[in-house]
Amino acid sequence: QVQLAESGGGLVQAGGSLRLSCAASGHTFSMYVMGWFRQAPGKEREFVATINRSGGSTDYADSVKGRFTISRDNAKNTVYLQMNSLKPEDTAVYYCAADARGYARRDDYASWGQGTQVTVSS
Repeated sequence: QVQLAESGGGLVQAGGSLRLSCAASGHTFSMYVMGWFRQAPGKEREFVATINRSGGSTDYADSVKGRFTISRDNAKNTVYLQMNSLKPEDTAVYYCAADARGYARRDDYASWGQGTQVTVSS
């Protein structure tokens, strides 16, 4: 399986921005559909964004649409999540996920990273 490592989390004030990165290793990155998920304290993990193998198709949760942008650089084996206009309710551990099957989708991923904490203060 592909190994994933997230970075870029931290503490930011409401209205600010962060860019998360997820570096993949072990397999051909361009074979994988990639996704970002998050889990806030006491809540279930939820879908945030997904991108297909080429980067030409994306999908977002309604809660982040227009504020977050997922992208990938297959030459660098990295997927990104640009987060703008952050809100306190965006506070969570953010995970990237990868799967070699099918199309960009909102669930059913085989490989997961360890997560990176994002905290948005009001």
